Amino acid sequence: MGPKPLSQANSAGDDPEDQDLVREVVPAVLAGERIDRLVSLVADISRSEAAELLAEGRVRVNGSVPSKSSQRVGEGDHVEVMVPIRSTALTPDVKIEVSIVHEDDHVLVVDKPAQLIVHPGSGVDSGTLVHGLLARYPDLVGVGEPERPGIVHRLDKGTSGLLMVARTTAAYDDLTAQLVARTVGRRYSTLVAGSVDSEEGVVDAPLGRSPRQATLRAVVADGRPARTHYRVMARFPDADCCLVECRLETGRTHQIRVHMSAIGHPVIGDHRYGAPTESFGLKRPFLHAKSLGFRHPSTGDEMEFKSPLPDDLSGVLDGLNT
Repeated sequence: MGPKPLSQANSAGDDPEDQDLVREVVPAVLAGERIDRLVSLVADISRSEAAELLAEGRVRVNGSVPSKSSQRVGEGDHVEVMVPIRSTALTPDVKIEVSIVHEDDHVLVVDKPAQLIVHPGSGVDSGTLVHGLLARYPDLVGVGEPERPGIVHRLDKGTSGLLMVARTTAAYDDLTAQLVARTVGRRYSTLVAGSVDSEEGVVDAPLGRSPRQATLRAVVADGRPARTHYRVMARFPDADCCLVECRLETGRTHQIRVHMSAIGHPVIGDHRYGAPTESFGLKRPFLHAKSLGFRHPSTGDEMEFKSPLPDDLSGVLDGLNT
């Protein structure tokens, strides 16, 4: 869920509903950084946009407005960034291919290919799944957040598989509530390094920003609760890896990737989180959202969808099985 709306307008004169408040306590890894770079990281915006917010007085460090963009921050500083919500017209793109597994008047289920970004974000304003969806379903405009219409959850760029999209505001609210209540069933197939000791288990470890690299996530004591259930589906001792099914109880950023790495079994192909050099020819992490289950937001019927492994991942398993 996004940051809470401001309770009062700031000096720039915006209405409270037109801005979001982002709060961050500066971790050790970012101590000594320029305030404009820190704002860019925590608000997920460009450096030029961060400079604009600083110039407009929308940034405070320990309650005070920084005098210049080059001001350095210290560990433990409290930073508040008031980010205006700018309505940006999204241009539908018919060139973006969208694989629809299910479609009705309330909800879509999409099978996302790897390397397709789900929605616009920092540095990305075209060529996303959302742009392709809008070309086919213009009614998504106005559903949910303006820059990610219809999107109630997402998959990383390198992750393939299933995700649900709301077509109405009522469906968006209902599906979001199901995610919060942890009643949405999400299962992933992943190939991990090493031999997992137990046949099944649970990783229960809070996740937050990495203290070593701000763009990564890590297990941290003050992070958000995160639980991943895992079960070994096949072992490949000659290749020193295992095929594992992971079931998400929560849905934090990079959750499976961080949790499996934390127990000593990083996802094959995921070099950002410690995967070995051997990636069996993959150009992305071996991670696929293979199953998605939820209660239909209108009828209340229980629904479940499955997606087979895409060719690049199934090809790796074929090679391991020979």
